[in-house]
Amino acid sequence: MLDRVDLRGVGDIAGRLPRPEPVSEGSVAAVREIIEAVRADGDAALARYTEQFDGVVPSGWRVSPAEMAAARDRVDPALRAALEAAADSIAEFHREQASKEQTHSRQGITIRSWDQPVGRAGCYVPGGRAAYPSTVLMTALPARAAGVGQVVLCVPPGPEGQVADVTLAAAAIAGVDEVYAVGGAQAIAAMAYGTESVGAVDVIVGPGNVYVAIAKQLVAGSVGVPAAFAGPSEVVVVVDGTTPAEYAAVDLIVQAEHGPDGLAWLITWDAGAADAVTGAVADLLVDAARSDDIAATFDRSGHIVLVDGPKSAAEVVNFIAPEHLQVMTEAPEAVIDGVQNAGAIFRGPLAPASIGDYVAGPSHVLPTNGTARFAGALSVRDFTKPMHEISVDAEGLAAVGPHVAAIADAEGLDAHAQSIRLRGFGDGVQRGNNDE
Repeated sequence: MLDRVDLRGVGDIAGRLPRPEPVSEGSVAAVREIIEAVRADGDAALARYTEQFDGVVPSGWRVSPAEMAAARDRVDPALRAALEAAADSIAEFHREQASKEQTHSRQGITIRSWDQPVGRAGCYVPGGRAAYPSTVLMTALPARAAGVGQVVLCVPPGPEGQVADVTLAAAAIAGVDEVYAVGGAQAIAAMAYGTESVGAVDVIVGPGNVYVAIAKQLVAGSVGVPAAFAGPSEVVVVVDGTTPAEYAAVDLIVQAEHGPDGLAWLITWDAGAADAVTGAVADLLVDAARSDDIAATFDRSGHIVLVDGPKSAAEVVNFIAPEHLQVMTEAPEAVIDGVQNAGAIFRGPLAPASIGDYVAGPSHVLPTNGTARFAGALSVRDFTKPMHEISVDAEGLAAVGPHVAAIADAEGLDAHAQSIRLRGFGDGVQRGNNDE
């Protein structure tokens, strides 16, 4: 179930590691067809694909604010309290991450810079296999902390064409403005280009299956999309002989239970620890509620990698660039100090990734499919765009005017140089009216 790869004594680690399967051209073509159909046919295409993939067509795409509020009141009080506590942590963390306005002045030139929030953000939340209220909080609350004017949520409808109460409750707690019962690549297309019912947004965020992730890549450019490929869940767990085997086993299972397209790797330099974790996984699977999904993930992309030590463990981690990295060794810094590529790192035996999934504060929307090499967790920056304002006084124009004119002349852009010289500053000699 968990395939073993022995890299002890191997120089070329990367050359011996199993490589993730690339996204197939057939999947890309299928998603592109869906996107083009939604652009052309709007709500009619949404209805066709929702019936095809979800087996139902909702009576109306939009869920009213009154329904959201009613769902919040219907959920179990303990669950509502948990969602509200998680929301407080997430909101507080992201408010602290929001950048402040800055001013820079030099030689009479003043630049004021700030992060301008987008007007309308679209949050995608998976459904179908399960309800994910935590993802509502982890996408909508960073948008709110960034100052986004309108927050839109798309989620696949359930068997009766409804959105789960717990998802709607989370939307109400997070202050979501609009909820639409539509999922899959068709939801991404609707938010990117708009339909008769769903208004287009400026940014789309959120995790999903491989088709949702492909759809976001295909609409990028027409709408803002974070660089991370937020696809099926991934985890790498690093252990040694001091790690409780059941801790490592359950944390492999935590991410594997999301579904069969994920990734679950165990890395260790202790063969005895590998054996113990393997046994613990088998024991836990006996009573696991989603044992079929977990086993499918392990069979497809579950590996135990034996390495020489912490340094080579970090090399393997950097090659994989996993979404979640858990380091539960006696000296975790010996591994973590060498890690460059990981979506989120969880240090020590008391920090399972589930803490980050729900209540720690940073968004659990993380890079997958190797994109942790250049991207990180969803943050307020994904909902903003840098803007700046430049003002210049006479002293400043006198100082830089000749340089601007000289460079413009070299580039053959006469009007650029003239814009300085007509103001009387292009040759280093101030002329004319220099009042600001």
